[in-house]
Amino acid sequence: MAQYLMSVHGNEEEYAKVPEDQWPEMFAAVEAFNQQLQSDGVWVFAGGLQGAETATVVDASGDAPVITDGPYLETKEHIGGFWVIEVPDLDAALRYATAGSQACQGKVEVRPFQGEPETPEA
Repeated sequence: MAQYLMSVHGNEEEYAKVPEDQWPEMFAAVEAFNQQLQSDGVWVFAGGLQGAETATVVDASGDAPVITDGPYLETKEHIGGFWVIEVPDLDAALRYATAGSQACQGKVEVRPFQGEPETPEA
């Protein structure tokens, strides 16, 4: 089994296009999708994120850490939420991502987690 990150991408313009009276229906669809992941036994973790404007970036690659407000990337689209699932293969992950995209009415990117590095034998 492999773990996959399914991240929801969007921007304020796209979110603004969704009529306010449709938000409860969308939230209910996402909750039903979450329940399906759990009942299928593939759920690892999921969460929604606050807006990109709430982000803080820490860069400790130099002599002293540099902490800045705002998102790391200056981009129009941001990650709004995500799911981590554990499924047999990419095809299964893509099937779940399709259902997740329908539920949240947005784009969902699918990426596998890296495997654990092999430990050299002594």
